[in-house]
Amino acid sequence: MPLQQVNGQWINYEDTGGDLVPIVLAHGLLMDREMFAPQIEAAKVGSRFITWDARCHGETENTDDPFSYWDLADDLKGLLDHLGIEKAVVGGMSQGGFVALRFALKYPERVSGLVLIGTQAGVEDPEKVATYQVMLNVWEVDGLNDQLAETIAAIILGNEWKGRAPWIAKWRQKPRSLLRQAFQTLVSRDDIQHRLGEITAPALVIHGSADAAIDIEMAHRLCSELANCRQMVAIEGAGHASNLTHPKLVNLAIQQFIDDLELSAPQRAEQRANAIRADAERRSGERRDQSSPRRQTVAPVDRRMAERRAR
Repeated sequence: MPLQQVNGQWINYEDTGGDLVPIVLAHGLLMDREMFAPQIEAAKVGSRFITWDARCHGETENTDDPFSYWDLADDLKGLLDHLGIEKAVVGGMSQGGFVALRFALKYPERVSGLVLIGTQAGVEDPEKVATYQVMLNVWEVDGLNDQLAETIAAIILGNEWKGRAPWIAKWRQKPRSLLRQAFQTLVSRDDIQHRLGEITAPALVIHGSADAAIDIEMAHRLCSELANCRQMVAIEGAGHASNLTHPKLVNLAIQQFIDDLELSAPQRAEQRANAIRADAERRSGERRDQSSPRRQTVAPVDRRMAERRAR
């Protein structure tokens, strides 16, 4: 996969090409761009997906500098600049949703739609932070033992998904030096719940009904407070990474959302064209009125005086 230098980091990404609206997806904590393989495989002909590895994840080569999700939003902006993409549907799962929401706040002109999967706008639950801290300490010191691996898989992938083994294998190979900074970015993120009304791009919220990491009530709140949330889709029985474990239902929701955006885009373009034509016609009429010779009204007395002079 190609690497592109952005903000001092070497970002690993994949661009499928295609002439339809670009869809850019960011992965969750401990995951990587390959978690969106089910969406890419099921996409209709001509779709263009861009997936990328965030700092401390996948094959991205990053510095040791601390970073926030606002920094990752800047990384995404730099990647889109590199690809020559002015506007895209931006989305992500969990951590990827944190990035997508901040990107929409900072670069609203670059967002034609939002796809938010298993995410929220608030901060991490303090009880969960304490649990994650214990798990991180064990992983850093002793490595990823079987019990810890299964616990993490249950949180992210659910208890019953059969595709967990390859992801556990990836986690075992992950450099322990990258764990602490990724965790710190997660638990120190700012609360942007109060700013959701500023985001006017059409949005789709997807959430698993059995999500153990983020309660589904947070997803309902996310959709209700976004200015233009089109739909909140609950995936029955799905956990945190519903796009990976329940791809058919997630793919259907995403495709319907994209189709609606593509249908409404020509309508908006036609409305803008009609408005431009109407404004041009109005201005043209005003110019004609100003250039036409004005008729002078002659009072009866003045008319009689003019007739006498003529005689």
